Amino acid sequence: MSTADGIEPFEGDDRQYTPTRLPGWLQEVNGPDRIQPPQFTRTQLAELSPRDLLVHNDNREVWHANIGPIDTPQLLALHDALAEIVESNRQDGDKTKPAALVDAYPGLGKSTAVRDYGRKLFRKQVALRGETTPSGDRRVPAIYIALSGNTQIRGLNAAICRFYGLPTSGNADTLAERAVDAVLSMKTAAIVIDDIHFLAGANSNSIRMANQLKYLANVLPVTLIYVGVGVQQRGVLREGFSGKQTELAQFGRRTTPLTLPPFQIEDDEGRRHWHTLLKTIEQKLALAEKYPGMLARDLSDYLYARSTGHFASLMALINRGCLRAIRSGHERLDGELMNQVKNDAAAEAARKELEAAIEAGLLTTRPASPAERRRKSA
Repeated sequence: MSTADGIEPFEGDDRQYTPTRLPGWLQEVNGPDRIQPPQFTRTQLAELSPRDLLVHNDNREVWHANIGPIDTPQLLALHDALAEIVESNRQDGDKTKPAALVDAYPGLGKSTAVRDYGRKLFRKQVALRGETTPSGDRRVPAIYIALSGNTQIRGLNAAICRFYGLPTSGNADTLAERAVDAVLSMKTAAIVIDDIHFLAGANSNSIRMANQLKYLANVLPVTLIYVGVGVQQRGVLREGFSGKQTELAQFGRRTTPLTLPPFQIEDDEGRRHWHTLLKTIEQKLALAEKYPGMLARDLSDYLYARSTGHFASLMALINRGCLRAIRSGHERLDGELMNQVKNDAAAEAARKELEAAIEAGLLTTRPASPAERRRKSA
């Protein structure tokens, strides 16, 4: 279909779906990897027709908005820990499978990291066992749901049914039965429940919250992977018990807490990890005047101060910076351009303190050189 002027329309590579529904989750799991746009010089950009330049810039914009997940040491460690829990849970259906709780600060990329693990688990199981079950149903080894504020047990069960495309009418028990049937028929092995801190609302006591999660673990023969913020601080693992009474907390015995730490620059190992991350991101940028060291050398301290080492804040900053660099014709990232880019409130609130510490020489993101490391070890 052509436009009124006879030009073929360009839809772009935006992929609009929700991973909390089976069709969207299948798109995330099985969708093709994006292809990085070519690295054109300024001269090559100038030689493009106006139409081709629009298409190229559109491709670059959607590419920069979707960089990642990146295999950082934190992400790889989390994946290893999840695999150890999920893939050792081969217990028969009469036994409750231990769960995992990924509890970390906002903006660290924990939801993305856990979904990435679920995607890899899904593809691994399908490659091993086939796309359909022995009964002829679609095989869905892992699913992903996200909760909303003040979710009760019925709402949680409804979210699972909604993922599978099942009716959401009826009480909590009816919904749980539908969910169990779907889990069994589609051979689901793991359920990721994101924003678990919303379960039963912030004002509910930890005993009720833990009981709801135990109920879910009892009726669904799967490994539950909870993802949330401040869940342990609410006392859910202790179920309201204190002191010696914590031995009575079944949920804590059945759940392994995990986390995803921010990048830190207090030691040389942390600084090397930060440097490697920036080098990796730098290689993925499609800007005409990108150069080696643009991020990892020239903007390393700046980006740490503005992101506070939080992955989501860093990627939002770089994505918006690239958009500004493309649309302004600047075609590179530097301090002058990046100072015009807005970032999230939490990162901006901590920015001045970090910048002051870096300027005073109290902090640095630059790892020691090989010569410096040899002198320190001598």
